[in-house]
Amino acid sequence: MRIDLATAPGDPEHPNEDWLSASVPASGEGGVLVALDGVTPPPDEVGCTHGVPWFTARLGGRLTELSGSRRDMPLDRILAEAIRSTANAHRDTCDLSHVRTPQATVVVVRWDEERVEHLVLSDSVLLLQSPEGEVTAVVDDRLDRLPREALRTRASADALRNTEGGFWTAAADPSAAGRAVTGSTPRSRVRALAALTDGASRWTDTFGEGDWAECLAVLRKEGAEALIGRVRALESDPERRPPRHKRHDDATAVYAEL
Repeated sequence: MRIDLATAPGDPEHPNEDWLSASVPASGEGGVLVALDGVTPPPDEVGCTHGVPWFTARLGGRLTELSGSRRDMPLDRILAEAIRSTANAHRDTCDLSHVRTPQATVVVVRWDEERVEHLVLSDSVLLLQSPEGEVTAVVDDRLDRLPREALRTRASADALRNTEGGFWTAAADPSAAGRAVTGSTPRSRVRALAALTDGASRWTDTFGEGDWAECLAVLRKEGAEALIGRVRALESDPERRPPRHKRHDDATAVYAEL
């Protein structure tokens, strides 16, 4: 088994709000990957005294622990419990009803000798590669399906956050876990997998440098740090910068060969 991972802040002057973990037992018979992309709030609209890195660390830690120790629980139930536990940790000090309470996108992958389970919530990406080399992207595309005009202002985007007809993130409401994209694949049908926050997946879905199979090939041949480096080079090219995206974003990538 090989696991390669990297993460980098979008701005070295600010903390990285992504969170990443890889857990493999000593037996090597299974494992868990968790990748979170914390949602950066406007500075005047936080609703929480702790901040996004505090939130992602606690949510990610709880997800990793439960995914490894409670293999009898499906991943959506694990996410619901992790959200509930994290919310309880600051319910008495923070406004959890605030639309900008700390929140994150989620990718969780868990595998054993028989199957590979996955969960994706919001706009991070999971890639699954078959033994024949075919790559499947598992995405929650609710945000992409919304009209661009509906997301043009902060107020209109917030009105669609964690609501019917909008898009969902892991925040303070455990019921959001029921909106996640989940599934299971026989272990024998997964040769490799990768998880990318949108700061890293933009190599494909924003800049169009290659399809998902080519993105996975970069991860396999050059590593997660190299993929992020390629993204940073594209972001620094004034002729390639997308108009609707912030120039640099926290970027996280993990590649695992099973």
